[in-house]
Amino acid sequence: MLTTIIYRSHIDDGVPVSTLESMVAAANVKNSHADVTGILLFNGTHFFQLLEGPEESVFAIYRRICEDTRHYNLVELLCDYAPSRRFGSTGMELFDLREHDRDKVLQEVLNKSTSKYQLAYDDRALRFFRTFVEATERQNYFEIPPGDSWDFVPDEDVLSSESIPPIAEVACSFAFQPVIDPLAREVVSLEALLRTPDGNSPETYFNALSGDDIYAADLSSKKVAFAMAAALNLRKQMLSVNLLPMTLVNVPGAVNFLLQEIKQNGLVPEQILVEFTESEVISRLEEFTGAVRQLKAAGISVAIDDFGAGFAGLLLLAQFQPDRVKINRDLIRDVHKSGPRQAIIQAIIQCCTSLEISVTAVGVEKPEEWMWLESAGITTFQGYLFAAPMHNGIPSVAWPEKK
Repeated sequence: MLTTIIYRSHIDDGVPVSTLESMVAAANVKNSHADVTGILLFNGTHFFQLLEGPEESVFAIYRRICEDTRHYNLVELLCDYAPSRRFGSTGMELFDLREHDRDKVLQEVLNKSTSKYQLAYDDRALRFFRTFVEATERQNYFEIPPGDSWDFVPDEDVLSSESIPPIAEVACSFAFQPVIDPLAREVVSLEALLRTPDGNSPETYFNALSGDDIYAADLSSKKVAFAMAAALNLRKQMLSVNLLPMTLVNVPGAVNFLLQEIKQNGLVPEQILVEFTESEVISRLEEFTGAVRQLKAAGISVAIDDFGAGFAGLLLLAQFQPDRVKINRDLIRDVHKSGPRQAIIQAIIQCCTSLEISVTAVGVEKPEEWMWLESAGITTFQGYLFAAPMHNGIPSVAWPEKK
């Protein structure tokens, strides 16, 4: 199978530019033996390379490239498949943009191709070449330091990290996880994550239920969440709870129930954020939207959780204007290495900025993910990098400190 990979990276400061020709000469030999074409562009700071050839050979070469310490901030822009080669000759060819006329370099690359019509008019690879040569995306080339340039130091004083005894005779429990602004060293909110009494997942809690019983259990579990928040003395802390969208539609009086339990536990609506997941189809959108309006009219904030992973994210964004969007963890994973994920997240940020909607990144586990997201404009985060959920209690937060 014919495979094409395109990536961008940053040359390491300790690598002399004068060694480029010898690097390319060595790559030329390796690529030729592997039946792989390499087209390399260099602008003095960044590399941009296309690799094309048999799938197994391209992936093997790309793995070695990813491990090469002579460059960093490697971002994969494209991994695609094609019926025929774009470029006929194997090996490696360098185009140093400091020495080539930038207006002519695209034509020089095009002249190397075996399918000039497609490359000239309808080829994604050439469009990536053009974007790099013309530097139209240069503002998005975030240069983040290695992950080990930060320490993450637990701070047990920011919130009480003591746990509470389980509440007797209830069918569920909760684990609490902070949402934080790492650079401001601020806990923005705490999310109450549904668990069984012995700490198992929400799936375990819902497994024995079906039909409307799922929605009734979903709603009644919030009574436990608010009671635990009161027991943990969270009366001044923003608290978020998850709710299935159709719970608001299928359970009569759901909004009034939430308001009653908030008041019963000494909390106020203005400190509550209700998060709706995209994982469920909303079959009665008008009724759902009306219930959301009731929540907001009472002072409760709303968020779309797992944005980008479900059925109706953009529609919900237009329909009821949430206060916050939480980007799905699958988009966050290794975002610092993925051009497609970066483009999608930047589009979400731009859209939400225009609508004055706050954005939170969830599932952050690596320092490089956090640093890239900070560079892109996100300031609030949730994930194991900073604090794991704590069953029946509040965990300490590990704040980043520059080494």
